[in-house]
Amino acid sequence: MHEPGTLDDLLEDASKAGYEISRRTIHDWISLGLLNNPQRCGAGRGSRPGLHSANQRKLFLLLLSKRVEMPKIPSLALVPFGIWLWWGEEWVPTRQAVKAFRTWFGDGLRRKQVCLEAARATLEQIDHPAATDTARNRFVRFFTEVSYQGGTTPELRNELEDAARAVFEPPSIFATSGLARAVGPASAPWTLEMLLYRIDSITTAMQAVRDNKVDEELLIRARALYLQTKHWYEDLRPGLAAQAVGPFAGLFREQNLDDHFNNIGTDMVNAIAMLLVSPIAQAQYPPRG
Repeated sequence: MHEPGTLDDLLEDASKAGYEISRRTIHDWISLGLLNNPQRCGAGRGSRPGLHSANQRKLFLLLLSKRVEMPKIPSLALVPFGIWLWWGEEWVPTRQAVKAFRTWFGDGLRRKQVCLEAARATLEQIDHPAATDTARNRFVRFFTEVSYQGGTTPELRNELEDAARAVFEPPSIFATSGLARAVGPASAPWTLEMLLYRIDSITTAMQAVRDNKVDEELLIRARALYLQTKHWYEDLRPGLAAQAVGPFAGLFREQNLDDHFNNIGTDMVNAIAMLLVSPIAQAQYPPRG
């Protein structure tokens, strides 16, 4: 499998590997970004069938094997997206990665699930032991609603800030003390203001993805930021883990390959968020041209 192949070659590859798949499914995968469009050979009547690159043929077999454990299309879309993210355009072109990213984000119930996962991940980072379950559920509900809508009203924004404060600085402890809370390592503390900034930035990114405003250029810039941030974080992680105590110690544990793969969608949303709202990130990774 060292040469480009036609759709018939893909079907034969699948059959030899013990998988059954229809032509229609392959066409669906192409439209969703799981596979790239074949390269056309010639033009007009009688032109030869389009060819899929050798790397795309390998990706096709990988998708077939992963489909057994990840049958849902949005999860399967992370396979080509992750390959593009880590290995580059030789394997997956950026135009395909854009489609795969949108497929992962999805619409309707799937998109709301992405927002819910982001809300729960944020709660894990800012939760206070004295917070009530009611306050936690309220925070997750409002975070999910705001990010899902991709925008907010002043009233909803105030509700979300109150919900975040109730979890981050429970009134039973902080209402009369006049103290402000900062969590995590001393070199990278979280405050309520930082939490609200994160929520606003994620909301902005969610709206950009939902409105199909994440194009090839923005995704390439987000990949560069993601890779640099990952490298920077891995250098700092042991020190951060040593400083973190209590419920925050687990936030800086070493991640395995599955952890990295499962998080790439939300990690890229975070990178897009930084590029959309942070002047520092915008200066480091400016638009081309």
